[in-house]
Order: sequence, then structure tokens, then C-alpha cells
Amino acid sequence: MDAWIPITILAALVQTARFGLQKQLKATRLSTAGATFARFVYSAPLVALLMLGYGQVSAQALPAIPAQFWVYALTGGTAQILATMCVVALFAHRNFAVGITFKKTEVIMSVIVGMIVLREGVSWTGFGAILLGLVGVLLLSDPPAATGAWHRRIFNRAAGLGILSGLLFAISAVGYRGAALSLSHGDALLRALTTLACVTAFQTLAMACWMAWRERGEMGRVFAVWRVGALVGVSSMIGSICWFTAFALQTVAYVKALGQVELIFSFLVSALIFKEKTTVREYQGVAILCVAIIALIAFI
Repeated sequence: MDAWIPITILAALVQTARFGLQKQLKATRLSTAGATFARFVYSAPLVALLMLGYGQVSAQALPAIPAQFWVYALTGGTAQILATMCVVALFAHRNFAVGITFKKTEVIMSVIVGMIVLREGVSWTGFGAILLGLVGVLLLSDPPAATGAWHRRIFNRAAGLGILSGLLFAISAVGYRGAALSLSHGDALLRALTTLACVTAFQTLAMACWMAWRERGEMGRVFAVWRVGALVGVSSMIGSICWFTAFALQTVAYVKALGQVELIFSFLVSALIFKEKTTVREYQGVAILCVAIIALIAFI
């Protein structure tokens, strides 16, 4: 088995736990920006220490960072901040599992963005699977108790947040792969840690500046709930290391397609932990999206 496969599965598992913890943070009345900031501020110092420690243990010098790296890394980091805020805001509209399913449109988006930016495409059969996935997304975007014109039910705020988060996560993933590939030397893990350390430091600074400007006092509330916040940071660090390493080893399309196993994990969390119910229509949408995922894995 190629190394990127178990690494990606672990990344999906940890990411499910992290989004669950972020939902708990949102329940503590942190703002969307505050719950997002918690992800970065608690993980950034740990990632930097891991990068330095791994470089020493593996006897590898840290790679030189070219200008191209910063274009990819900062674009990816900014897109990830915005995408995470979209997902946290989405939890107020739909249940946990369906919110994560909306987010998983990133698989469809990542194929398109990867083709444009990194020239990593899919077959025509794979493109057919992408279109099938869109059918599932449309079913999921139709609120269960909605009435009125179909276009108002389909094009709602929840659908917009989910699809936008998918596009932004796709941009971030392609940016991170481009950043890791631009580094001149080091094994996959060192390049992943270097990229992640730079990105999380930037994200922490950017979010801190934003909250100091627009949400004064929110930063203090983030540190006040440090127990849950620290768990968010640790889970974010582990998940991000796995994702970044997988991106360094394999194309974004393959990694994101396999990462759809997160759907199974999120539905288990939804049913067993949050005790949330899922409607028949939502099950239908998830089922169609899962078939599209399987087809995408088979043909890309």
C-alpha cells in the first residue's frame, strides 16, 4: 500500500474530530472568527517545534524557500482561513454530517483547480463522476421543510456557504501542494512541516490582526476556553501534517477523493455524539455523492 493512503485516512479521521471540537467551541458562544482562530493559534507553535525537531533528528537542513513558495503558501493559507470560517458558520444552518458533506464539494473543486493551476487532470469518465456528485450536492442543498420556488430552495445561504467552502479548500490544497513541490530538498515530511509551519504562522498573525481590528475581546475569549481550544489546535496540527504530507506525495485529486472517507466518520459523529437526525432527502444526497466519490476514485 502506498504511504499516502493510510496518511490520508488518518487525516480524514482527525479532521472529523477537529470540526466536532470547533462546533463545541461555537457552542461556547465564540464568534465564527474566534472558533477559526483557535485552530491556528494553538497549533502554530507546535508545528514550528516539530519542524525544527524533525530536521535535527533526521539530520536534514531546512529547505531554502523560493519566492514561488510564498505565492502558493499565502494563497493557500488565506483560502483556508476563509473556508474554515464558512464551515463554522454553516453549522448554524444544517446538522454536523450534512455540513461536512457540503464542505466535501472540495473534491469536485480540487480536480478543476488542480487542472488549471498544476496541470493535474482527470479522464472524461472521472468528469462524469464529478457531474454525478453535483446532483448529490443539489439534493443536500434543498432544505427539508422548504416551500416555494425550487430555485429559492436550492440557492440558499447554507448551500452557498458549503459550496464556497469547497472551492476555497480546493484552492488551499492546490496551493499547499504547489508550495511543497517548490521546495528544493528534504523528504516529504520535512517539506510538509516546513510548508505547514510557514502557513500556520501567517494564519495566526492574520487572524489576530483581524480580531484586534473587528472583534476586540474575542481573542481573550478564545484563550479563556483553552481546554477545548488546545484540543482543536492539536487535532488541527495532526490532521494538517497528514494532509500536507499526502499532498507532497500524491496529486490533490487523488488525496481529496480518498479523503471522502470523512463522510463516514462525520455521520458516525453526528449520530453517536451530537444525536442529530438526518432526513431521507439528505440520505439520498449523501448516497449519490458517495457513488460519485467511488467513481472518482476508480477513474482518476
